[in-house]
Amino acid sequence: MNTEEQHLNALIDYLLQAGSSDRLRSVLEGLLTPAELHAISQRLQITRLLKAGVSQREVAKRLGVGIATVTRGSRALQAGKLDNI
Repeated sequence: MNTEEQHLNALIDYLLQAGSSDRLRSVLEGLLTPAELHAISQRLQITRLLKAGVSQREVAKRLGVGIATVTRGSRALQAGKLDNI
């Protein structure tokens, strides 16, 4: 396992220890900038809209993001990485 994987695993373990949504929010707000939090939240909305059958162009228009950002979400869905969203 390389260092990057070790760091990611440590982050995942840390986040899993939050125990509640309020605590997780606090942890995320401490780790991420407001822009990063917004971007992550927006990516979740992208995948939810795509799963609901909204076209990539419509998702980009609704959320005010580039088509490349939406395509990234689409690829993650197609790869089965976001099945439970």
